[in-house]
Amino acid sequence: MYCTQEPYDRVFIEIGSLPIYWYGFLIMMGALIALVVATQEGKRLGLHKDFFVDLLIFAVPAAIVGARLYYVAFEWDRYNSLMDIIDIREGGLAIHGALLFSVLTAYFYAKVKEVSFWKIADIAAPSLLIGQILGRWGNFMNQEAYGGPISEQAYQNFHQYLPNWIMNQMCVDGTYMHPTFLYESMWNVLVLVLLLILRYKVNPRRGVIFLNYLIWYSVGRFFIEAMRTDSLYIDLFVVELRTAQLVSILLIAGSLIVMFYRKQQGLANELYDGTPIGGYKKGSPSKNKKANKQKNVKKKNQKGKKK
Repeated sequence: MYCTQEPYDRVFIEIGSLPIYWYGFLIMMGALIALVVATQEGKRLGLHKDFFVDLLIFAVPAAIVGARLYYVAFEWDRYNSLMDIIDIREGGLAIHGALLFSVLTAYFYAKVKEVSFWKIADIAAPSLLIGQILGRWGNFMNQEAYGGPISEQAYQNFHQYLPNWIMNQMCVDGTYMHPTFLYESMWNVLVLVLLLILRYKVNPRRGVIFLNYLIWYSVGRFFIEAMRTDSLYIDLFVVELRTAQLVSILLIAGSLIVMFYRKQQGLANELYDGTPIGGYKKGSPSKNKKANKQKNVKKKNQKGKKK
């Protein structure tokens, strides 16, 4: 469909001669909100209040480096100098690279702190999604990570009901493009709700929340990636594949295998809140809830006897 709207200014604010871009601002906002959420949950499960602050000091730079290296590795011909490689003001970050480097950082950090990696991975999984949700809106302001042209029928059936300020930014070279950043952002909101239900209503085995994050994020990414026009590609034998789709398949399969293996081998022998399978650990949330419930029942029985 034909359109004529101009893109929004990518600069959020200028401090003197230094421009602060929406892309960087939204990524940092996502990181801060994610930190607050993870810190509160960590404190509930017995971690020090500064645990995730210290982790973030290492994980954020690692994630940015990983995201950039991953992107550059598949777009090597686009860069002519080291300055081009390190310049991320116009985007060029890949979430899978960020995820890989941040998870590796968390793994070694957990080893040093002598804390279960799966414990902090489960706590951090919803926070990772929060960062991704806001990060996609950074793509929106950069007018990137969009899909192919929208057909007349698709516009009439769906896109005409989206706010004008969204569709105006999806006017690229005179044509409305699919807002795949929006599709992924909304999918991530649904996955976030699922993870919170697992956390507060199910209390699954340790590691299940993080692995479900990898599985369900990857399911959405696989289908949404097929719509994008800026995908990274990899030559696998004689077939050219979208890198993100291949990685998504590997993450889904790998997560299912790890989940099954950990359960079968008795490695997932604690619930999310630290309760041992088949028993209660002193001071755990489940232990406290059960103890309080038993105490209330006992009080009621005693009152009944007095009457």
